[in-house]
Amino acid sequence: MEVARLRMYWWNNWMTGTVLVLLLIATPIFTILFKLLDAPGETWTHLRDTLLIGYFTNTLFLLLGVAFFTFLLGVSTAWMVSNYRFPGRRYFEWLLILPLGFPGYIMAYTYTGMLDYSGPLQAFLRNTLDIQVVGSIVDIMNLPGAVFILSITLFPYVYLLSRASFLQQSRTLQEASALLGRNDWYTFRRIALPMARPAIVGGIALASMEVLNDYGTVKYFGVSTFTTGIFRSWFSLGDVTTAIYLAAILMLFVFGILLLESVQRGHRRFASNKSVSKPLVKRRLSARKSWMLTLSCSLLFFLSFVAPFLQILHWVGLTYQKTMDEAFFFLILRTFGLAAGTGALVAVVSVTLVYSLRLSPFKWLKNVSRIATLGYAIPGAVIAVGIMIPILGLDRWLRESLPAGAIGIVLSGTVYALIFAYMVRFLAVGYHPIDAGFQKIGIHVNEASRLLGKNSWKTLWKIDLPLIRAGFLSGILLVFVDVLKELPLTLILRPFNYQTLATKAFDMATNEMIAESANASLIIILTGIIPIVFLNRMIRRVNL
Repeated sequence: MEVARLRMYWWNNWMTGTVLVLLLIATPIFTILFKLLDAPGETWTHLRDTLLIGYFTNTLFLLLGVAFFTFLLGVSTAWMVSNYRFPGRRYFEWLLILPLGFPGYIMAYTYTGMLDYSGPLQAFLRNTLDIQVVGSIVDIMNLPGAVFILSITLFPYVYLLSRASFLQQSRTLQEASALLGRNDWYTFRRIALPMARPAIVGGIALASMEVLNDYGTVKYFGVSTFTTGIFRSWFSLGDVTTAIYLAAILMLFVFGILLLESVQRGHRRFASNKSVSKPLVKRRLSARKSWMLTLSCSLLFFLSFVAPFLQILHWVGLTYQKTMDEAFFFLILRTFGLAAGTGALVAVVSVTLVYSLRLSPFKWLKNVSRIATLGYAIPGAVIAVGIMIPILGLDRWLRESLPAGAIGIVLSGTVYALIFAYMVRFLAVGYHPIDAGFQKIGIHVNEASRLLGKNSWKTLWKIDLPLIRAGFLSGILLVFVDVLKELPLTLILRPFNYQTLATKAFDMATNEMIAESANASLIIILTGIIPIVFLNRMIRRVNL
C-alpha cells in the first residue's frame, strides 16, 4: 500500500508536465492533420497535375533502390566478417561502420568533385595516360547517382544490425546443417538469413527513413522528391497549404514503412535456445577465397569512405588558409553550442518522461509515450513545416493581443524554435539509451530509497542518475552528432543569416565552392565518427 501511495503521489505531481511534453512533441503531426482540412489552392492544383507523379515515382524509386543495395551490401559484408577468417577482418568489423559519419549531401558533392574535369581521376588520366575526357567521367547527378550515394552512405545501418544478429546465432544450427550435407550458401539462405530477418528489415527501415529525410543530396543532384517539393512550395511559391499536403503524403510513406516492418515481423519469434547455443566460430577458407573477401570489403570501404575522405582532406589542404578564419571558428563554437544545448535538453526531457512513466499506475500512458519516439521517423522538412505554422500563429496572436509595438517576433525565426524542432526530431535518440538504463537498474532500488524516507527528487538525483550515467551521456552524444548533421530542418527554421556547419557546407557547395565547403564537412565527419567507435565497442562487448 505504501508503494502504491508513493507512486500515486509521484503521478499527481508529474502528470500535467508529462502529458504537456507529449502533446508538444506531437505538434507537427497534429498541425498537419488539422491543416489538411483547409481547401487546396491553385498552386496545389497545378502541382498535382504536373509534378506530383514525378515526386511520387522519384521518391519510390529512391526508396526501392536504396533498400535493395543497402540489403545487398550490408548483409553480405555482415555475413563475411561474422563467419569467416580472412586478412583484415578485425579491422573491417569497425571500418565498415565509418561511412555513417558521412552525411549524404557531403558524399554527394564530394563524388561530384572527384569525377569532375578538375577532379583527381580525370587529372590522372590527362597527366599520366594522356587521355582526354570531355565533361564528367560518369554523370552521377541524376536519380541513379542519388541511389548510389545514399546506398554507400546508409548500408552500415543494415550491416550493423545484421552483424549483431549473425553473431547471436548459435553454431549448433550451422553444424546441424553441415552434418546434413548442406553447403555454406544453403546454410546462409535457409537458416541464417531467415533468423536475421527482423534485424535486416529494421536496418532497411532506418535507411529508408534517412532517404525520406534527405534534402541535400536530391537537391544538389536536381532530383525532384517530396522533400524538395516541400521546400519549393514553402520558399519559392509561398504556398503553405501545398507544403502541408506534400508533407502529409511524405508522412504516408513513413507510416507505410513502419507498417510493413510491423506486418513482416508479426508474432513470429527468431530466437535460439540459450542453454544449448554455442557462439559462432569463424571458419578458415582457402587463401584465394580469403583474399577475395578482403578485396570485396576493401573495395566497398574505399568507395564509401577512403576515396571521399581523402578528397575532403585534399580540399582542406588547398583552402584552409582562406576559410578557417575567426568567423569560421565562431561558426564551430555556435554549432557545437547549439548541438550540446539540444543534447542536454533532450536528455533532461527524456529522464523526466521515463521517470514519470515508469512510476505511473496507468498502463495506457506507457502506450501514449510512444509518441515521444515518433519524431525520429518523421522527415525533418515535415517537422519544420508542422512546427513553423503554429509558431507563426502564436506570434501573430501575441502581437494582436498586446498594445501596438509592445512586442515583436518572439518565436518564429529564432533559435528557440530551432531547438524545439531538434528536440521533437531527436528525442527518440536520447530517450532510448536513458530508458534502457532505467530498465537495467529496475524499479526495486527506486522503491527502497523512497520507502527509507527519500523524496522523489533526492531518489532521482542520488540514486537513479548515477546508475544511468552511461545512458545519459550516450543520449547527449548521439543527439549532439545528429544535430550537427541535420540539414533540411535547419534550413527551414534557422534565424535569418544564421549558419551551422551543415548549412554552411551545403550553401558553399551549391554555390560551386565545393573545395571551400570541405572545411566544415571535415569537422562534421570527424565528429560523426565518435559515436560509431563507441557503438562498435558495445557490439563487441555484448557478443564476446
